[in-house]
Amino acid sequence: MGSFIYHMFTSSGVFTLGLYHLISATRTHLKSPREYSAKPLHHLSNFPLSFPRLRRLPLYLTILSLFIASAHQAIVSFDSDPLLKGHTPVHRFSSLQSAAILLCFLLLSLFPLLVSEPHDDIFFALASALFYLCFYSSSSSSSYQTSDLQAECDSVSARVFALSSILSLVIACNPRLFVAELLLAASICLQGLWIFQTGLSLYVDAFIPEGCHKLLDVVSGVEGSTKCELEDSKLRAVALLDFVFVIHVFLVLLIVMIVYAISAGTIGRRLGSYEALPTSANPVAPNHIQMKALTGTQA
Repeated sequence: MGSFIYHMFTSSGVFTLGLYHLISATRTHLKSPREYSAKPLHHLSNFPLSFPRLRRLPLYLTILSLFIASAHQAIVSFDSDPLLKGHTPVHRFSSLQSAAILLCFLLLSLFPLLVSEPHDDIFFALASALFYLCFYSSSSSSSYQTSDLQAECDSVSARVFALSSILSLVIACNPRLFVAELLLAASICLQGLWIFQTGLSLYVDAFIPEGCHKLLDVVSGVEGSTKCELEDSKLRAVALLDFVFVIHVFLVLLIVMIVYAISAGTIGRRLGSYEALPTSANPVAPNHIQMKALTGTQA
């Protein structure tokens, strides 16, 4: 249950970050398309400029979440892995690797606070490198997992990280490309949903695929604690996870369309409103005034 709670915490944080970035980037682009440029940090516009700390509240929450997650991974690395008979290098080093990657993201989140002038291209370039590091870590994790179910979850997560890395690099080269930032925010939302799905498929009995089960001698959820004994069950579970991933992609696309439609509607009504010019009740009056002025000029 502890592992599922951690997956819920991570999923909610990642999904909220992606959704906030999606909404903020869409509104910024719709307000001024010609002046648009991708930004790693979108301030809360509800607070005035005299309260800079409140405007940076999303950044502070991100830093706090990354600190808690990195500390959790560092503590978990000292736990014993019952499947691998004690404090094994595989379990310890994989947890420390996750903690180190989260610490790198924490340092990257501090970048806007340490630099007075914005360097968005450098930020996105560093983010691309860290996303690639996440891709490498997830790919390596899927290769040595003792559970095929866990390996498939890590493999799908690695592909999403690879997409985020490519999009971040594209934004670093061309920050005015709105589609790239939109897809980057969508990929972060997708990663958050998939983390939640991973927790459900591995640690919640009602969502574990048929033919797979949790090991009874494992108290806490660890790598490989969910097993599929038969080969047919393994193939069915992998196919089911691939199908569920497509459903999550559909949900993210639906969220992107809804956010864009609502933002375009609200901003379009506000920027497209105008006041009607005063008109005369008599349509002949303006012509009469112009002819009178012309006659006076000719005289």
